[in-house]
Amino acid sequence: EISACLVGSEMCIRDRSYIHYDNIFTHRVYAQIIIRRNGLFMKGFAMLRIGEVGWIEKDRPVCGPNDAICRPLAIAICTSDVHTVWEGAVGERHNMILGHEGCAEVVEVGSEVKDFKPGDRVLVPAITPNWSSLEAQAGYAMHSGGMLAGWKFSNIKDGVFSEFFHVNDADGNLALMPEGMDIVDACMLSDMVPTGLHGAELADVQFGDTVLVIGIGPVGLMSVAGANLRGASRIIAVGTRPKCVEVAKLYGASDFISYKNGSIEKQALELTGGKGVDKVIIAGGTVDTFESAVASLKPGGKIGSVNYLGSGDYVKIPRVEWGVGMGHKQIQGGLMPGGRLRMEKLGSLVASGRLDVSPMATHVFDGWEHIPEALQLMKDKPAELIKPVVRLV
Repeated sequence: EISACLVGSEMCIRDRSYIHYDNIFTHRVYAQIIIRRNGLFMKGFAMLRIGEVGWIEKDRPVCGPNDAICRPLAIAICTSDVHTVWEGAVGERHNMILGHEGCAEVVEVGSEVKDFKPGDRVLVPAITPNWSSLEAQAGYAMHSGGMLAGWKFSNIKDGVFSEFFHVNDADGNLALMPEGMDIVDACMLSDMVPTGLHGAELADVQFGDTVLVIGIGPVGLMSVAGANLRGASRIIAVGTRPKCVEVAKLYGASDFISYKNGSIEKQALELTGGKGVDKVIIAGGTVDTFESAVASLKPGGKIGSVNYLGSGDYVKIPRVEWGVGMGHKQIQGGLMPGGRLRMEKLGSLVASGRLDVSPMATHVFDGWEHIPEALQLMKDKPAELIKPVVRLV
């Protein structure tokens, strides 16, 4: 009787129609056992459509010659996931598995992959460029294949909230996890650390600069840390949530501005004796935030924006405060760089103790069943939240 169920299930698996016509409970159970054993399908937590999420089954990804298939060890929720699902920021997506932050174990590599093997524990960047592309050769690998096209997870293809996920150009994008690194800390290296530090790079923070960081969520906190590491003498942070303020102080923020107490630019100018700041990092806010950033900046200053603008049609630049177009106030907005070299360097920064990311993970869960709860938590953003992480092993 069991053999008959198994044979029947295998026949159903071949044409995948068992989902639709199978009404025999034991038949379904055995079919699922064989599916899992043979690795034909996988479960994942997906955006079903704008405003709706849920668990789905999909084909397990196929490994190309230069690629890797990985199994997540832990995943983290990002505000970008919230923008994607509830704001439709990247447009409509149907049954797209979410997630671009996590660390993993390699389970399969392609025939051309030289530096990784099954069983390796790896750091996985949120941005995974095609390193042979013309855009990569021009120095903008994050846009390989088109604007923002280096952002593949939960944008162009399924993300990491699944039993298995695909990594293109494995030798160029993965990095070995430093020995002894906590998998929760490793999740911060996917996006929060590289994006926040990229804000400090885009703003070109130099020794002795006074820096304004707008937004001290997870990315903003890493922008504070990045400005501090690059030698800023004074870091003014915009934010009000007590937990974020507490951690920002740990990372080097010296002054705080609350948007509840008036305009950001007015307070920034008051704190600097009317001179303005040398650099601004935008790590939160809306399309209107650029107005305050420009008005807070000295002539010749620089703005680095790493904020995901999930809505709005136009960015506002104030004409007079921009020097009627001639104030030498530069604005750069950029997607974080991906790649193995950067991940290895950032991993070394954390492993050496120069950057402690442990204060970021305020809510840690264990088990797949907590992914929906963690996503909802990021959407609701309670006062004590910085970052939710879900351990899967």
